[in-house]
Amino acid sequence: MNIKRRPADEIEYPESDGKPMAETDVHRDWMVQIILWLKAFFMGQWVYVSGNLLLYYVEGDPKRCFSPDVFVVRDCDPRRRRTYKLWEEGKSPNFALEVTSVKTRRQDRGSKMQLYAQLRIPEYFLYDPLGDWLDPALQGYRLVNGHYVRLEEQADGGLASEQLGITFRLEEGELALFITATGERLQTLDAKRADEAEARAAALAQELARLRAQEGQ
Repeated sequence: MNIKRRPADEIEYPESDGKPMAETDVHRDWMVQIILWLKAFFMGQWVYVSGNLLLYYVEGDPKRCFSPDVFVVRDCDPRRRRTYKLWEEGKSPNFALEVTSVKTRRQDRGSKMQLYAQLRIPEYFLYDPLGDWLDPALQGYRLVNGHYVRLEEQADGGLASEQLGITFRLEEGELALFITATGERLQTLDAKRADEAEARAAALAQELARLRAQEGQ
């Protein structure tokens, strides 16, 4: 019996798997927050930052897909995408993070972790914002000889991502991100713009005060 296969260009790769974006508001908000921090940090660089986007890894098989909560691909066009197809992009993510929960823990520490290792994603982080099951609530893994090895915490409790140049750390139970080389805290683009505007206003006020002091002499 001859089986007629559909041409590769006619195979549909859905843009949604029909599943909710996250288990709770807390998990969704943290996923979005981390993505915004990373987008602001890598702005203007040849780095693609995304999350909750279907990533297809076998051409011709739409069932072979997954959706990381957060992922980063270095040396990659930062343009927006509907899906991410490995055979078109030519490379796997450099970093993936799951905002994990009791409901997703088996996948996050089981099948998903195994798949990420098979796809040679160099670093894999987990963050449990509610502290429901992961102790400590932030954990990181690095791929060594095809297997993930858990990262040791730094003296301050931080976990340094070599792939991103960013250190992840819990502060009073909540996640914060810092530029490893400088220690500067990551901010969203809006927050950075607000800080820059405040700094410019302060500098202008100082200059006006200096000019007025000179006029009064």
